Amino acid sequence: MKPSSENYRSHDVVKQLRTDFYNKCYICEDYAPSTINVEHFIPHRGKNRDLMFDWNNLFYACGHCNNSKLAIYDNILNCTDNSHKILDWIQFNINPYPKEKVIIQSSIVDIKVQNTVELLLKVYNGEHTGLKTVEGENIRERLIDEMVKFTKRLTKYSKPTITSEDKERYRKKIREMLSVKSPFTAFKVWVIKSNPYLLREFASFLPQ
Repeated sequence: MKPSSENYRSHDVVKQLRTDFYNKCYICEDYAPSTINVEHFIPHRGKNRDLMFDWNNLFYACGHCNNSKLAIYDNILNCTDNSHKILDWIQFNINPYPKEKVIIQSSIVDIKVQNTVELLLKVYNGEHTGLKTVEGENIRERLIDEMVKFTKRLTKYSKPTITSEDKERYRKKIREMLSVKSPFTAFKVWVIKSNPYLLREFASFLPQ
């Protein structure tokens, strides 16, 4: 639904974008970010009003990611475009212990993929300024918390002594955590894709 507004940052616009993007920053996937920006996916250089008010060009972003992207990254993958197979073309990984930095790698040779990987590394690892370094550390803390919770559920699900009732209960919880509505979905998807057993068990739950 496109709200009728002349202000792309009005309450109804922000509220609808929050719903459309599941209250997640479209770049880092942090849930319920404390700072919110209405991001123009394609920068409206020269005050291009068509781009400024085009509903399809308005994205929900946290302040950290919006300020990292700015107008520098104007040729990246679009998470709302189903032809952009982000979860196939880009690998997401973080080792929670000892709190290593995020690893993002491309699976194909493509300029949009390359630019997206570069932006994501900048966002999560935040080494370009002092403020961005701390913001990146904060995002990684929340990411690690989510991944620890996810891997604990996978571990309990995979125990050979688990009852059928508990197995089904954990299966439902894992499915919820693989939903696009869940924070940091891409990292959890790649945990599944990187393990043959887990992929057999949960392939049908992976976002398309």
